[in-house]
Amino acid sequence: MKKLQYLFMSLAAMLLATPAFAQGTVSPGAQWVPLAAGLGMALAAGLCGLGQGKATASATEALARNPGARPGIFIFLILGLAFIESLALFTFVIIFLKVQ
Repeated sequence: MKKLQYLFMSLAAMLLATPAFAQGTVSPGAQWVPLAAGLGMALAAGLCGLGQGKATASATEALARNPGARPGIFIFLILGLAFIESLALFTFVIIFLKVQ
């Protein structure tokens, strides 16, 4: 019986001491910011990867149909890939600034 009493007393002391170490300045939704940032970056990177794959596939198909148009296709392919990649980089910068 004494062991059970000691167990309950130590559990009560641990559970009652926990609020003393809590921080009161954290807003209720602040704990979800890192999770949302990770999911947002994953979504942006995944969709940018799909877009780059589709752009590359289209450029390859265009080169297969008309090899003489290589210089024009190459310029627009590189330009399009740069724009697609910039979306992921903008997302990364926004997340980096928000999670600080």
